Amino acid sequence: RPEKPLAPVPTVTHSRMGGRVSSARPRGVRGGSARTGIPPPLSSIYTWGSGITTPLRLPMLNIEVVQVSAGRTQKAGVTKSGRLIMWEAPPMGAAGGPSLPGATEQLQPQFVSRFLEGQSGVTIKNVSCGDLFTACLTDRGIIMTFGSGSNGCLGHGNFTDVSQPKIVEALLGYEMVQVACGASHVLAVSNEREVFAWGRGDNGRLGLDTLECHNSPQQVVVPPDHEAQRVICGIDSSMILTAKNQILACGSNRCNKLGLDRISSAEEPSPEDQVEEATMFTCAQSAPLNQEPIVCADIGTAHSAAVTASGQCYTFGSNQHGQLGTNSCRNSRVPHLVVGLQGMKVTVVACGDAFTVAIGADGEVCTWGKGARGRLGRKDEETGTPRPVQLEETHPYLVTSVACCHGNTLLAVK
Repeated sequence: RPEKPLAPVPTVTHSRMGGRVSSARPRGVRGGSARTGIPPPLSSIYTWGSGITTPLRLPMLNIEVVQVSAGRTQKAGVTKSGRLIMWEAPPMGAAGGPSLPGATEQLQPQFVSRFLEGQSGVTIKNVSCGDLFTACLTDRGIIMTFGSGSNGCLGHGNFTDVSQPKIVEALLGYEMVQVACGASHVLAVSNEREVFAWGRGDNGRLGLDTLECHNSPQQVVVPPDHEAQRVICGIDSSMILTAKNQILACGSNRCNKLGLDRISSAEEPSPEDQVEEATMFTCAQSAPLNQEPIVCADIGTAHSAAVTASGQCYTFGSNQHGQLGTNSCRNSRVPHLVVGLQGMKVTVVACGDAFTVAIGADGEVCTWGKGARGRLGRKDEETGTPRPVQLEETHPYLVTSVACCHGNTLLAVK
């Protein structure tokens, strides 16, 4: 079926973000006004980073966005009704667009939202963005990809670019339940807990015991007695969260960012206990990651974070910019509990290039690490201590989804 281009959603102009209004105010007034009778939006989408120093609300119609994803060049979301929405900024120097990349106090990029049209009868339930491509999953378990075909990351059996979503035909015999994109590779899991990988293979990130690229899905061997529940992709590495809440990982373990070093205590591992790379999925061996039930994890450029069933957050990997949240920039290969989050039950964590975002059960949004160009959602330049991000919301809200990529964050609230 021929695909139609992305249809524009009317542009909405928003003022720059201010501080969060007290959550003690009654529900139903967020973004609306009791005097004018304008109803509040069903959800709000915020972005920061790349020069946007405080949360900027993105334009969209009165729809509820339930999941978001960010890539190097794209921002995408899935609505409650199963439509794919994307936010784009005009290119540098375009009419109405900024003359310089990023943003300043006086100039914010003017984002435009667009729906993916032409997908009659297709309901999207999950989207994931790579650096230059996007993958989406339908409610029927079908994966579609579009964008750059470099490294074979579209999974179509070639390296050809595709401008509109195209079905990954090699997976039509399976019902897929989740898809995740790294910078240039993809992992997907089926309802039978089979895992497939394709795209760039450097560092063993595909878990196929090879460094080769694959332009079509290849089934991954999962260690015995482990059942895949969710897949996570980083720049040059991958993770599987198992049904028993354990971490399996492959790819680059630089600075022990995958927790593959053999660590049983708080002491640094000896050289023979350090693992620099794994080409097949391997159980995390760094305590306490191999002892605590892990319910959420994310991989940044050189560090990762994991959330336990009790709501504690552990970080591991590079700490060059304080992204581990240890109140310092001292490097350590040992996973650390983020003590600055004590008293907050963490539910979701996301990692950027050198910063971390944690979401609390009560809607708290905390960031730490490198602060340059707005990475932390406030004007701090850098901090190894978790601090809150202020959203322009006028009643209690729930964070429904968060995604980080390179120096950017995308956040959905309702």
